[in-house]
Amino acid sequence: MNPTPITVAHGDGIGPEIMEATLFLLREAGARLDVGIIEIGQKVYERGETSGIAPTAWDSLRKTHVFLKAPIMTPQGKGFKSLNVTVRKSLGLYANVRPCVSYHPYVKTLHPDMNLVIIRENEEDLYAGIEHRQTDEVMQCLKLITRPGCEKVTRYAFEYALQNGRKRVTCMTKDNIMKLTDGLFHQVFDEIAAEYPAIKTDHMIVDIGAARLADTPEKFDVVLLPNLYGDILSDVAAQVAGSVGLAGSSNIGEHGAMFEAIHGSAPDIAGKDMANPSGLILASVMMLQHIGLGKIASRLHNAWLSTIEAGYQTADIMTNKDKLLGTREFTKEVAFRLGSLPEKMAAVDYPEASTQLKPITYVRQQPAVKELVGVDVFLHSRETDPSTLAGRLQTAETDALKLQMVTNRGVKVWPNGIPETFCTDHWRCRFMASHGNKVATNMDIIALLQRVDEVGLDFIKCENLCHFDEVPGFALGQGQ
Repeated sequence: MNPTPITVAHGDGIGPEIMEATLFLLREAGARLDVGIIEIGQKVYERGETSGIAPTAWDSLRKTHVFLKAPIMTPQGKGFKSLNVTVRKSLGLYANVRPCVSYHPYVKTLHPDMNLVIIRENEEDLYAGIEHRQTDEVMQCLKLITRPGCEKVTRYAFEYALQNGRKRVTCMTKDNIMKLTDGLFHQVFDEIAAEYPAIKTDHMIVDIGAARLADTPEKFDVVLLPNLYGDILSDVAAQVAGSVGLAGSSNIGEHGAMFEAIHGSAPDIAGKDMANPSGLILASVMMLQHIGLGKIASRLHNAWLSTIEAGYQTADIMTNKDKLLGTREFTKEVAFRLGSLPEKMAAVDYPEASTQLKPITYVRQQPAVKELVGVDVFLHSRETDPSTLAGRLQTAETDALKLQMVTNRGVKVWPNGIPETFCTDHWRCRFMASHGNKVATNMDIIALLQRVDEVGLDFIKCENLCHFDEVPGFALGQGQ
């Protein structure tokens, strides 16, 4: 069998140490890999590449379609973009898979029966990273949820459950507040769940879902979440299981996959032989399954389980100082146990077939009938009295568009606002098509914006208000 080509990046901080440990164990376990090395992270950022990855590195990723990545550091501020997000989005890695398993009693945890998998949407939500400064006082981040994104990750979650003998998929959103964005995620979950009657399903509002996940994680099986919630709760779940340092993850798409530990680069312990390589080791086990090397994946995973069962620990999970090991010695202990099976914990036996799922292709629906019925005009104004501002806006009304509402941070302050509401310098002003006109036109909006400018008001942007098949595609103001 020819070696399987993979792309490897050693990363920053503790990344080089744990990657060397992982590659050593892959070789010792018998994995025949054709490893291509690329440089990413801090040094690339410092050369002026704001994405953290050089353009030439993409050639290796396109060739291998498999990326084993150590943690990297994204410089804070200065406009640098997260490399993890860039790779996931650029390669279409729409599903992030994070097993969170208890290794009781060998790793301290309050939940010895915990064995769940979090599947996180990986490309959109607030991680689109579309942010703007709107006014002196207000910053904006756009939350984008798409039907294709929801469908792909939801279908993947159900297919994953079937393939891995999981019985239940739990979806968590905040659609009691974000009725359109999170509402779409919940709606698509319900639609696709109907196609998998053998899988039990439920939905939770994410705040109570998070509380229950932290309190009784053994009651969960597969948990499906939008991007931001999934990022947060997968770290919570990993720590509840024993340590973030033990958790690996896969990022799955139609054109490739990336495997990584879920923790960061921990520069404070870099070079001190203290780092736990387990997260990246277990991520490499997921990689081996993905490329169809199930026997080697089993061999490596069982050796790691045997090492944990023997009581050997790194500093992050230490309960017995007598068996505390550094990165190198822990790696040697795992290598020594290759071919061994754990005696008390359940051994794993992965099939040799690849775990790659069939491509999940989105099929566009027929477009809805779209009608433009109004516009939200956003203003930068230091006016403190909503009624005064509304009066000026009413002088800018046109025959086609009339002022209906003014909000500040989403709360209706005109008409009939209350004086206790604190207002910033950022205002949303909703104009709706006048009673004689059911719909408006783009030219009507342009004419309105010209009038707003003429009365001396600074408009920042506008959002068209539309009906789709006569259903409003916009939310009411809070208090409207």
